[in-house]
Order: sequence, then C-alpha cells, then structure tokens
Amino acid sequence: MIRARILLLAGPLALAGCSLAPKTVLPPPPVPQSWPVGDAYLLQSEAALPILSYKSVFTDPRLQALTEQALANNRDLRVAYANVAAARAQARVTRAGQFPQVGVSAGAGYSDNGGGGTGNGGNVGGSGGGDFSLRGGITAFELDLFGRLANLADADRNRALATEAASRTVRLALIASLAEAWATYGADRDLLAIARETATSARESVRLTRARLDGGIAPRTDLRQAEQILATAEDAIARQQTALAQDENLIRLLVGGDVDRALLPASLADVTPSVVSPPAGVSSEILLRRPDVIEAEYGLRAANADIGAARARLFPSISLTGLLGFASDALSGLFDGGSFSWSAGGDATATIFDAGGRRAGVAVSEAQRDAALAGYEGAIQTAFREVADALAVQGTIAERGRAAAANTAAAADTATLTEARYRGGVDSFLSSLDAQRSLYAARQSEIATQLLLVQARIALFRALGGDSGAGAPPTP
Repeated sequence: MIRARILLLAGPLALAGCSLAPKTVLPPPPVPQSWPVGDAYLLQSEAALPILSYKSVFTDPRLQALTEQALANNRDLRVAYANVAAARAQARVTRAGQFPQVGVSAGAGYSDNGGGGTGNGGNVGGSGGGDFSLRGGITAFELDLFGRLANLADADRNRALATEAASRTVRLALIASLAEAWATYGADRDLLAIARETATSARESVRLTRARLDGGIAPRTDLRQAEQILATAEDAIARQQTALAQDENLIRLLVGGDVDRALLPASLADVTPSVVSPPAGVSSEILLRRPDVIEAEYGLRAANADIGAARARLFPSISLTGLLGFASDALSGLFDGGSFSWSAGGDATATIFDAGGRRAGVAVSEAQRDAALAGYEGAIQTAFREVADALAVQGTIAERGRAAAANTAAAADTATLTEARYRGGVDSFLSSLDAQRSLYAARQSEIATQLLLVQARIALFRALGGDSGAGAPPTP
C-alpha cells in the first residue's frame, strides 16, 4: 500500500520536468564566411579577432577620460541599466510562480450574548466567549506537469538577457558617438583656423587692391571681388565658431556633465594617430558577438519558450492546497493536542471548448518565433553589411587622402602663381580670385577626408561590436 502511494506521488513529480517548448536551433549565419576582397578592401590574413577594449582603439588619454566620465554619467546608459534591472526583477517574479506560496494567518475574536441564554464556555446570563486560531498552509500550488510555468520563467529570463545585450548596444554606441564627436571637434578647429587664415589673407588683398585702386592701377571691380572673399571668410569664421560650440554641447550631452576643455583636441592631426584601426581580416562569425545579434538570439529563445507555454495551456492544470493549524476557544489551550487540525486537497481544471482560442495562442507564438528567427538572421546580415562598408572605406581612404593632399598642394601653388601674375599685370584679378577659392575648398576637402579616415575606424570598431563590455555574451 505504501509503495503504491509512493509511485502515485512520484508520477506527477516526474512529469513536472517535461517541456513542450521546441529546441532552439540557430541557423547558419546567412552571410559569407569571410569578408569581401578586392581593390576596395584591405587584404589581411584570416585570424581570430580578440575581444577589443575601447582603450586599445582610442589610445588618447584625454578621450579615455571623457569615455569613463560618459560611462558613469550618460543618462541614456542609465535608462538602459534601469531597464536591465527591471527585466531581471520581472524574471525573478515569474520564477517565483514555480514554487509554492506558504502563508500564515492568526486570528482572535470575542462574542457577547447580550444577557440571555447560554454563552460560550457554559456561562449563563450575560456571558461571552472568544476563539483563537493560528494556521499556515499552501494555497493553490500548481503542479507544472507540462512545463507552462517553467517555459514562462525561461521566456522572461531570456528577455532579461536580451535587455542586457541591448544595454551593451547603448554602451557601444555611446563610446563610438563620443569618439566621433571628439574627432569632429578637432576637424572643426582646423576648419576655423583655415577660415581665419583665409580672412587674414583676404584683408591683406583688400588693402593692396584698395591701394592699387587709389593709384589708378586696378578697377573698382577688383576691390569688390576682394571684399567678397573677405566677407565669405568672415562668414565661415562665424559658422565654424557655431559648429565648435555645438560640438562642445554634443560632447557635454554624451558625457553627461561639464567637460574640461583641456581634454578636447587642438586639431584633427591631434586625433588621427590616437584612433587605431581594429584588425579586419577575420571570420564573419565574429558578428555573433555583436550585442544586437546577441539580443536577437535571446529574443528567439524567448519566443521558443513562449511556444512551450502556449502548448501547455492545451492540457489540464492541477493545483494542490494544504492547511494545518490550531484553533481553540481559549488562548491557553491553543496548542493542546486536541486543537490541531489539517486538511489537504487537489483541484484539476480543463477547458473543453474555447472556440479554438488556445490553439490560436499556439499559432500566435509560433508566428512570433518565425519573426524572431527572421530578425536574428537580419541582424547578422545587417552587421555584415556594416562591417563590409567600413572595410570598403578603409581600403580606399589612404589613396583619397593622398589625392586630397596633392590637390591642396597644387591649389596652393596655383594661388601663389596667379597672385604673382596679377600683381605683375599678366592675369586678371578674377584668376587670382578663383585660385584663392579653389585653395580654400581644397583645404576643406583635405580636412573632410582626414576626418572620414577617423570615422571609418570608429565605424569599424562599432560594427564589430568590439568593446570588451559590449561584445561578449551576457552572463545568465
């Protein structure tokens, strides 16, 4: 008899370990197994990519100091961390549903007959009495025979991990955005210096042209054209001063507080050597370490767990209740042997007809799983494209930089020669004017090309998901 009871109890416990969720099978990455090759790409040997720290890519101590400040104070990152904490807490709430809830209650009461009859305790006439109780037990504990509660807990756990990966995406974007803003500030400092040099040269040109006009050598149109160059340069100075102020505002926003100007670069030449290009010739499987890909993977796992929970709803649910305690009409006798009582019971519920609602719930979960799978594959493909684009820029930016430098040198020589020819009366002032404009544009283009080189390195760091705090899978 005892053996039969043990088998009867062991059956539900054994069933409680089963799960109706499908096994998560990750598809092969829907991208080639290596980066593109050709003239537009850097050719490097295939090697394993180490997990990079941003300090190994952004080597300037000033930028590192700003980054540490941003990681501590940025409000978007604080929101992301708060979302992680909320998701973890929600996972614990769902997990708690798998365990029985034990409660304790105590009560005391007193009643009075109002003067007649026999009251509690046998007293006659105007007597009263009390009752006392102390009870504890388990209320409606569901046996998770088909894994519904376990799958719900697993789904919320994976969503918490996906939220944690999303927070690392925010961290990675913050580091990259701060580096870009820091580099842009250096470039704008260079552009401001160019505008001021152009304005100084234009003022000297206006002075000389006015003297030639007063001496009857130059027409008034030459003076007006020289004044146009000066006005254009002064406008550029004002615009670059605005751009620098906006750069500081952006850096202050990203850092989350005031910024020491000593931590800002003096020029783009101050920035370029301190932004190191990450290694590029690695297997495309490294993209599986990107935080957005990790987020999509945990979303897929959560969707599979939701399917298991939806399937479990198709089966009956069994709940157990238990109660034990003491009850007495006298506090002194509350714990006497005769005051003890207990009760136990079970409850089973099953839906016979719901017009296909539960099966439709399973279909909804399966469709959401399919969407999560497509999102996971799409995240990998997007990551591959971003890395390939960054590599394409890096593969050609050196040649573009050489071309921009050669263009600037030629424009400067042309401006010097045309000005000399104008002063010698060989060329018109319009030729000198065009040469100065070409030189100004060439210098701006060279700065833009140098900035693009830095931005391409930052983009590659971001596309690879290389930061050690944002590139590794989250710890369960």
